[in-house]
Amino acid sequence: MTLAEPHAGLSQAALPHDPVLLDATDARLIDHLHGGFPLTDRPFAEVGRALGLNEVTVIARLRRLLGQGVLTRFGPLFQIERAGGRFVLCAMAVPEERFDAVAAEVNAQAAVAHNYRRDHRLNLWFVIGTETEDEQPAVRTAIESATGLPVHAFPKLREYRVELRLPATGPLTSAGRPQPAAAALGCQACDPQTGLQAAMPEPRPAVAPSDTGAITRTAVPRAAGAPLSPFERALVTATQAGLPLVERPYEAVGAMLGVDGGSVREALAAMLEAGLVRRIGAVPNHWRLGWTANGMSVWDVDDAHIDALGAQLATLPGVSHCYRRPRHGAQWPYNLFVMLHGRQRAEVEAQARQVAALLAPHCRGHEILYSTAILKKTGLRLAGAA
Repeated sequence: MTLAEPHAGLSQAALPHDPVLLDATDARLIDHLHGGFPLTDRPFAEVGRALGLNEVTVIARLRRLLGQGVLTRFGPLFQIERAGGRFVLCAMAVPEERFDAVAAEVNAQAAVAHNYRRDHRLNLWFVIGTETEDEQPAVRTAIESATGLPVHAFPKLREYRVELRLPATGPLTSAGRPQPAAAALGCQACDPQTGLQAAMPEPRPAVAPSDTGAITRTAVPRAAGAPLSPFERALVTATQAGLPLVERPYEAVGAMLGVDGGSVREALAAMLEAGLVRRIGAVPNHWRLGWTANGMSVWDVDDAHIDALGAQLATLPGVSHCYRRPRHGAQWPYNLFVMLHGRQRAEVEAQARQVAALLAPHCRGHEILYSTAILKKTGLRLAGAA
């Protein structure tokens, strides 16, 4: 492993889908690191102290979980829209006999951050992430030129909710299904029926003062929507694939950038405060954790009520992403997108009934598009990354 390769990657052609049985320590580690990662000199040692593990064990377990596809990444999750960038959800209707070839063309675009197969006429759904909004059309045009198929864009008009902690699986029940971590691990914030953690604001991790003193270039608060500074951009490209799994990861990143670890930590702290980094930590492959029923529910909601209703939906357990997006004529009348998760489809359908009850009488119809394969899940990739 080199510093330019933070951790072993997986082929993005097809991420593993089969659920795995985790031991209690792995489950605790995943759940703990989904909530944040310390901005301290030896953060893995700090995580270990909280869980009763040593530093070497924490790092070794994370390497194994990444290698098994239980985690897809470990590091900062960037919200590039806070720096003038853009994430756009797109969809294509791909003939079955061409699906693999078209998916490969889409995945070949570095700007494609996520790509899923879904059981619908529009069967390929992916997210394009770019540093500026002006770059978006060129990526879509490149895909259309390579495939000869239209790309339908669903840009975000309003965000009501992003992020849900799907707890790691516990022991199998007598019926052969993984127990929710709420039961296996004593999750205090989880719904007892679903095992899902209720939607709530992500806590900001405490930031320890840098042991190198104040760094003026990174201590200045960034203006809302300001483009990335040269140092911030270099930091994003150095860490967007993940943090190095070494004892002092921030020092390792700093060595790549020609600064000390304190500068890296202070810059990340400022980016967290500004919302440019959503969180730092583990990104689980929810399929491997047993959450194999993942439905993108789409709803045709009265425009006059959608914002108030979207804000209410954002508080429901099971809702991980909730957005307002544009309709696409009579063929796509839906303007509210709500991601729902369960271990079986029956659980997702029960959640959808809750959503329908909340939206009534302001909803004219809905569909649930279930994910059937994760084709790519890398997150943001700015040009120039290693």
